[in-house]
Amino acid sequence: MPKASARDWIATARTLSQALPYLQRYDGAVVVIKLGGNAMGDDAAMEEFARDVVLMRMVGVNPVVVHGGGPMINAMLDRLGVVSEFVGGKRVTDAATIEVVEMVLSGRLNKRIVHAIGAQGGRAVGLSGKDAGLMTCDRTDPALGFVGTPAEVNADLLRDLFDKGIVPVIAPIGAGRDGETFNVNGDTAAGAIAAALEADRLLLLTDVAGVKNAAGEVQEQLSAETIREMTEAGVIAGGMIPKTETALAAIEGGVRGVVILDGRAPNACLLELYTEHGAGTLIRPAHRMEG
Repeated sequence: MPKASARDWIATARTLSQALPYLQRYDGAVVVIKLGGNAMGDDAAMEEFARDVVLMRMVGVNPVVVHGGGPMINAMLDRLGVVSEFVGGKRVTDAATIEVVEMVLSGRLNKRIVHAIGAQGGRAVGLSGKDAGLMTCDRTDPALGFVGTPAEVNADLLRDLFDKGIVPVIAPIGAGRDGETFNVNGDTAAGAIAAALEADRLLLLTDVAGVKNAAGEVQEQLSAETIREMTEAGVIAGGMIPKTETALAAIEGGVRGVVILDGRAPNACLLELYTEHGAGTLIRPAHRMEG
């Protein structure tokens, strides 16, 4: 690695100084980060993400990490020879599948993130929705098997962890009212948790740069109303629809703003929170568009 010059260090100091208003703005704020399976990347990317989370915690933010793991679940299902059925393009989560889903999410992936945060000097605790009644779910659709929709979130548990300086790392596994285990869409889980906490920001880290207009240009800021209009016009389509639906539901639930951004970009969370430029697309209610 080339040695940094004096000019580089001066630029670093300037960047830190310019970040002051943003550091002040987010002091004490709750920021929920959804880390998608495709955005997790390799060990170097995970190390960088963990360092950013620890930095956020050190400057007064209360971060919550909710992670997915679709690609890793698919790989494990294939490896174990578990054959999946699909209904309307959605995977049916049967008893064999939910065992694998819980094993991959609550075990391997959750602990990977917890360990990465610890390696950077932070304190993190791995949880799933089954722990201490964190996320109680209703069955989404009987035809899809053990797939759940969050109905209740124990926000007090997370606030207790904030008070102790601990970062919650949450696997999107929910508990049923009759003892069932449910697979929950990671974006949906993150949105429900952010709404329960009335978070200042929900950051949806994906593998796209943000929401694009009809000309294919990433939009820096959109109102919830504009999102609905773009969806009706077919401009927002495909895999972006579930993410914008999560954003709208979170905002209706009390989240101040939702950002859809590229989790593969270096220091994406810091770029969004602590620079004038930001990252991705910020979605807010119309009355907060200037604030």
